[in-house]
Amino acid sequence: MNTTTVLGALASPVTGAFTVDPHRGQHRGEVSRQWAVRPSDQRFTSLDDLHASVAARRVASDEAWVGTDGLRVIVDKSHPDNLEIAFENSSVGSGQVAAPTNWAFGQLANLGKAPASYLRTLPAPIAGINLQWGLANNREDLKLLVGRDRAELRAATSVTYGRIWDDEVVAAVQRVNEYAGGIWKVPGVIDWGSHKHNPFVDVTKDNTTLFASDRDVFIFLVDDTHPIEIGKLADGNSDLVFRGFYVWNSEVGSKSFGFASFFLRGVCCNRNLWGVEDFAEHTIRHTSGAPDRFAREVLPALQDYSNASPAPFLAGIAAAKETVLARTDDKRAEVLKDLGLSTKRAQAVIDAVLNEEGHPAESAWDFVQGITAVARSIPHQDARLDLEKVGAKVLANAAKRAA
Repeated sequence: MNTTTVLGALASPVTGAFTVDPHRGQHRGEVSRQWAVRPSDQRFTSLDDLHASVAARRVASDEAWVGTDGLRVIVDKSHPDNLEIAFENSSVGSGQVAAPTNWAFGQLANLGKAPASYLRTLPAPIAGINLQWGLANNREDLKLLVGRDRAELRAATSVTYGRIWDDEVVAAVQRVNEYAGGIWKVPGVIDWGSHKHNPFVDVTKDNTTLFASDRDVFIFLVDDTHPIEIGKLADGNSDLVFRGFYVWNSEVGSKSFGFASFFLRGVCCNRNLWGVEDFAEHTIRHTSGAPDRFAREVLPALQDYSNASPAPFLAGIAAAKETVLARTDDKRAEVLKDLGLSTKRAQAVIDAVLNEEGHPAESAWDFVQGITAVARSIPHQDARLDLEKVGAKVLANAAKRAA
């Protein structure tokens, strides 16, 4: 079957909602998990507001290099239930005192080989004695991140920690969106009654996908005004997808930098991703070379993805649809057994294809759709991802055969 784009990245955008089939492809909940736990002060309705917040935080932060044996854990005289960290460093001034954030306290506890959860149950003076002993007896050179405005210790990492600043990540996304003509946006929402995805929804703090806390930043954007036809559904309607990506980072060491790109069919009101295809993820650990890698690799990668034609993706789907893997029940069972599926799970895949595609599994695309359909029903994330990897392998093998 030939596949064609309904609207390419440079075509005129749609002017209204369009029908999708969210029950095909993968279901992914990473964005929804972010959306569910973020309080109001961590939600932003525009990239400009998000960048202004994290940039102001960076401007008000200093880095200091000290040894753990040079830290003094003291009780806050104004708030006896709280601890502060005193240290001396020429870059931030002599006799600096800073109150650790919850995250930084956990980092210090880990450096002192004292369980943070236990220390938090103790009275501040006793917790301070334990933490002080641990830091003094487990010596290590540290890179501290200190917020001036609040006299706040934001992070305590090793000196080899390669900090990628959150405002650099947001600025990179802003530049990519500017170069692309502003097509990347907070997603609209799918109506489960009609299966129509509406791109034109006002962005509020309730539905935004732009987040930042004192320890991280997370951005999810889509180009849902330019849907792409990747084939036909069993009822003859177009099977439509659109592009999306999300990035995440932590300048204080709570997570690596990461970038995920994919096609999807819809986003529901609680920001679950439905009908995901061609999911790819890349990460950069905060090692000493991380800032250089970010500058050298990430912005070009984001730019390339934003400007890329969907042709390779469409060609891969076409190859999968044209690659016949089985024409009999015995061969179908054999194919799935060779992929490592149990007899019970193989039968579930065969049944899913028949139910969703309206015909027995024959092509590689049929098998991929059946595998992802069964994966959606698996409650345990690790097992679900393992099965989805099997589907990705089938798709990749079909593309190789066609090359």
